[in-house]
Amino acid sequence: QVQLVESGGGLVQAGGSLKLSCVASARTFTFGLYGMGWFRQAPGKEREFVAHINWRGTSTYYADSVKGRFTISRDNAKKTVYLQMNSLKPEDTALYYCAADNLQLRPGVPNQGDYGSWGQGTQVTVSS
Repeated sequence: QVQLVESGGGLVQAGGSLKLSCVASARTFTFGLYGMGWFRQAPGKEREFVAHINWRGTSTYYADSVKGRFTISRDNAKKTVYLQMNSLKPEDTALYYCAADNLQLRPGVPNQGDYGSWGQGTQVTVSS
């Protein structure tokens, strides 16, 4: 199973920016064959989808709440997926997780239950 490690979280004022990174490591995991997603969970709330990028990096999908502000990207050579977050709002405060699809070369966006590997998360706090 692949290990995913997120970084880049922190405390930022409303309107600011952060860039999250997630590095995958596993000798048997071919990063470039799997779609990757970002999710977040705020205290007292369920984990929610934020963004997904397909295995080639040619298609991206976003939650309506972040569309136009967040950008997901990937570097398959570095086995890394990124989430650039701009115009941050206090309601973006959450623990952010990256996750790997459990199916190679999947078209479209997987359901949350179809992500087979998850990171430990990185905290993002946006002050007003």
